[in-house]
Amino acid sequence: MALGPPSPRVLRDPSLLDADAVGRELDVDPSTGLSEEEAARRLATDGANELRGKKPVPTWRKILTQFQDPLIYLLLAAVAISLIAWIIDGAPGTPIDALVIAAIIVLNAVLGYTQESKAENAVTALGTMTAAVSTVLRDGKLRTVPSAELVRGDVLVLDEGAAVGADARLLSANALRVQEASLTGESEAVTKDPTTLGHQVPLGDRLNMAYKGTAVAQGNGRAIVTGVGMDTEVGSIAEMLDATVEEPTPLQNEVAAISKMLGAAVVVIALVVMLTIILVDGVTEPSDLVIVLLLGVSLAVAAVPEGLPTILSVVLAIGVQRMAKRNAVVKKLSAVEALGSASVICTDKTGTLTRNEMTIQRIVTASGTAEVSGIGYRPEGDVRSDASQLVDAHLHEARLLLGAGSLANDAQLTERAGAWEIVGDPTEAAFLVAARKLAGTTERMSRFERRAEVPFTSERKMMSTLHRESNHGTHVLLSKGAPDVLLSSCTRQQVGRETVPLTDQSRAELLAEIEGLSADAFRTLGVAYRSVTDQSADDDIEIDQSWEEDLVYVGVVGIIDPARSEVAPAISEAHRAGIRVIMITGDHPSTASRIAQNLGIIEAGGRAVTGVELDALDDAELLVLTREVSVYARVAPHHKLRLVDSLQSDGQIVSMTGDGVNDAPALKSADIGVAMGITGTEVTKEAARMILADDNFATIVAAVRQGRVIFQNIKKFLRYLLSSNVGEVLTVFLGVVFAGVIGLNEASDGSAVVLPLLATQILWINLITDSTPALAMGIDPEIDDVMARAPRKMTDRAIDARMWKGIASIGLVMALSTLFAIDLFLPGGLVEGNDTLDVARTAGFTTLVLAQLFNSLNARSETTSAFHGLFANKWLWGAIGLGVALQVAVVEVPLLQVAFGTAPLDLTHWAACVALGSIVLWYDELRKLTLRRTDRRRNAPLRHAAAHNPHHSR
Repeated sequence: MALGPPSPRVLRDPSLLDADAVGRELDVDPSTGLSEEEAARRLATDGANELRGKKPVPTWRKILTQFQDPLIYLLLAAVAISLIAWIIDGAPGTPIDALVIAAIIVLNAVLGYTQESKAENAVTALGTMTAAVSTVLRDGKLRTVPSAELVRGDVLVLDEGAAVGADARLLSANALRVQEASLTGESEAVTKDPTTLGHQVPLGDRLNMAYKGTAVAQGNGRAIVTGVGMDTEVGSIAEMLDATVEEPTPLQNEVAAISKMLGAAVVVIALVVMLTIILVDGVTEPSDLVIVLLLGVSLAVAAVPEGLPTILSVVLAIGVQRMAKRNAVVKKLSAVEALGSASVICTDKTGTLTRNEMTIQRIVTASGTAEVSGIGYRPEGDVRSDASQLVDAHLHEARLLLGAGSLANDAQLTERAGAWEIVGDPTEAAFLVAARKLAGTTERMSRFERRAEVPFTSERKMMSTLHRESNHGTHVLLSKGAPDVLLSSCTRQQVGRETVPLTDQSRAELLAEIEGLSADAFRTLGVAYRSVTDQSADDDIEIDQSWEEDLVYVGVVGIIDPARSEVAPAISEAHRAGIRVIMITGDHPSTASRIAQNLGIIEAGGRAVTGVELDALDDAELLVLTREVSVYARVAPHHKLRLVDSLQSDGQIVSMTGDGVNDAPALKSADIGVAMGITGTEVTKEAARMILADDNFATIVAAVRQGRVIFQNIKKFLRYLLSSNVGEVLTVFLGVVFAGVIGLNEASDGSAVVLPLLATQILWINLITDSTPALAMGIDPEIDDVMARAPRKMTDRAIDARMWKGIASIGLVMALSTLFAIDLFLPGGLVEGNDTLDVARTAGFTTLVLAQLFNSLNARSETTSAFHGLFANKWLWGAIGLGVALQVAVVEVPLLQVAFGTAPLDLTHWAACVALGSIVLWYDELRKLTLRRTDRRRNAPLRHAAAHNPHHSR
């Protein structure tokens, strides 16, 4: 029990202190641990055993952030100008323009805040579900406490499968092996030894220490906590993240550029139109100047797609929800599109490309090779040779091999609620699963009682256990380990039910079989045994490695972490989309290469580059290498960060997956970091922009598709909004310039300013055409095959030159159709009519509304006909129907006629408006037909080259 407060922290490296010295420095008795009162006091003094997160952002600041956008600034300016114009006009009634724009701004802020809060809550919930617990010794009794409540001086009890909750100095270790891949990147578990070190060594060689964020793979032990929270090795890596700059996503850059461009364009357009009206119409009266100012504000609103921020937030939010249904938690809305722009996906192997379930798939004994069917930890499958069940000698050898491997074993296999789970080393658990697949094996195993063991060590590369057979009381020593090491201790070989001497030739043949398994990417383990006659009656048998001699070699198993069945098709889909997949793993190069070939990442003969080779390259050489090589093995944390930086310097948009703490800097540096939700560490999830709840590569590719669909939908409503707004601006501008040509001047009642559309009508058009149709296009289903095209480059614009031409031409067609409708019904002009100005203006007003609704069908694709999948988007048809109904109301309802300056139309008028409004649809169909033919001619040489080089790959 502690008698006083500990020192603020262990100032010396605890690995260089003996355990008793550490206990004295932290003022704790290792035999009883801290008292509950002392632990509570230290927790209150030092704080929780958690990594320092970012300071919580106040709600008011989160809300204020939603207004920090150039388009929002522009709309706020429009509100101010509208209010000034309203005041100059004598403040009549309600400033509708200002109120509507302000409402749009507020709605956008609410949507953005709500959706980002939902994403944050989802991440928080994920962290709560995976909160770790630790077993400690307090007041001489074992207790389970949240790892966040560990304090310096706590005595940790470490068992197989337990997560290490804090940095700790080992007191004892019994065959203790700890998986430290999350810190060091080394896939093999490290055998721990509490012996005091004589000098400082690298992190991975501090065998008497256990670290926060690692896991016990085998054995048990006890340790004194020496570091918590940010004073841990994990905490030191977390500090590195603050030095890594997080770059804005491609979508954020694009929207910012469009916003700046539109801001400048609006000012120019409004000034030019107002100046044109003043010069052409000779405006001098204050009342006429107010009308011109109001029109300028209306044109500013018309020129800017003020619904863009709102629609963008909604579309991205819907993308977040769709991602969540596919096991992906997106922390930031903009990350959805960024993933869709990825040109390279850097992925780890274990658990992402593979199931992270070590499985025995092949066994080799004296009678030959047998295949084990079934994958994972569910013991379903069988053992066969040449598609036949094993018989006689082969069956006996296989049972002996799998049974002995399962007995010389510290793992556990259990079934809970229909799911099979393991505790301990996954490689050892593979024996337990395979033994259940071979009938009669587990029954024979039940007759053996474990009496003693020689634990595994990394130096010996083998372990042995002594068992007593209950039927006869005899003892047997079972050994399991690296086959080549095991063979050196064997003098005989099991052949059927007999044993035969091992000759030099048979040893060479066995080693060749082992080499063959390794070449096929199998991890190999050999099994041997010998009968023990000495000391068989002793109750307290102590054995050591001297017992591991004169063994009988039984055979070898080939173990592999099988690939997920859905990964190979996902990789093929990624390649079809022009996305390069790069595997970065800590495994052996031959294993990495074989898995990569099986999954289609590289072709046969492709090589894996190791971390040692990367260290020998300068940045220029690395850039050349990363363009060609797609598999990297035996890599360290700094290699991952360097690979990401090299790819980005080559203009690639990089997605990086990871689960360990060592992955966090690379994840944050990547354009889109993707953390594993199941195996991922706290630091990794904090650094990433997206978290995969199922740790599955296929989910990443599905997210890429979703990201591309979202970006295409963003282009759809940009195409729609901008072309429609250009149509409004050109209608007013050309209507003023050519007022005499279309008969507007003749219809003037003497006022200096005669406009083709009123300011309130322009605002109304924006309300019914810039909102619901654009939003419906934001959730449009996939029309074009988004995975059949190359990824966007960093330099690509959301609106390219071809799209701008389409926007301008469609806007011009809308304007000409609208002005022709006015001319058609006005006296004079190009076509003689006999209606009043109010009727003609209402007809033009209605034609423009209908033209924009027709344009919503055009905008769903740049080149695909509007009639392809015409009724696929029910929301769009609902928006069109709503727009038509509202336009009929504003034309035919007397109260709305007064508010918007409209007049009732008869069926002839309505028929003409529909016909003229539909011109934009037929024009765009012809334009798309021309574009498709042009694209086919342009792509013909590429298709011809591909046909004559079918084996070409990236």
